[in-house]
Amino acid sequence: MEIVIASKNEGKIKEIKTFFKNLDIKWLTFKDFKGFPYIEENGSSFIENAKLKAEKIAEYTNKLALADDSGLAVDYLKDSPGIKSSRYAGMDATDKDNRTKLLKELKCVDSIEERRAKFICSMVLWDPRKGSVFETSGVCEGFIGKVEKGSNGFGYDCIFIPPGYKKTMAQLTQEEKNRISHRGKALKALYKFLGSDI
Repeated sequence: MEIVIASKNEGKIKEIKTFFKNLDIKWLTFKDFKGFPYIEENGSSFIENAKLKAEKIAEYTNKLALADDSGLAVDYLKDSPGIKSSRYAGMDATDKDNRTKLLKELKCVDSIEERRAKFICSMVLWDPRKGSVFETSGVCEGFIGKVEKGSNGFGYDCIFIPPGYKKTMAQLTQEEKNRISHRGKALKALYKFLGSDI
């Protein structure tokens, strides 16, 4: 089976490939195609954006395409950055830029309860002949730390502290992260859909 990962995010690609290492799937990425299209994420929700990306890449490659849209919702900021998580500090913002902006906005918020947040991931598998064949979502609750810690992740991982831990998502091993993360939960559902039980 061949599935195209509808993303240019290297961290996300690595997580997906690692999760399915025991299944007989050939994962294709943007590096396997010339002119891999940029998909404007103009949906109003994570699931809408995931559908947009999965459909466009499936049509472009004529292969099964897996897309996810994920982000961080902070209670104190009324669920921002939300669907704009990857471009929170601007269209060309780096992960570091986005984290810096978020930490600055929470600078005067000392209570851990007020720093509650959740990672959300919506995932869609799209068949160019059938349309959407699988959709799922995963959520990981937690808190926003005050400083960056860890290097085993990307995005907001190094400032996100999952429940029951005293370390950030970026300080966890990939196996630990897959068990509790928003993307790990969505991938586990997809794993079962593809015919195996994890």
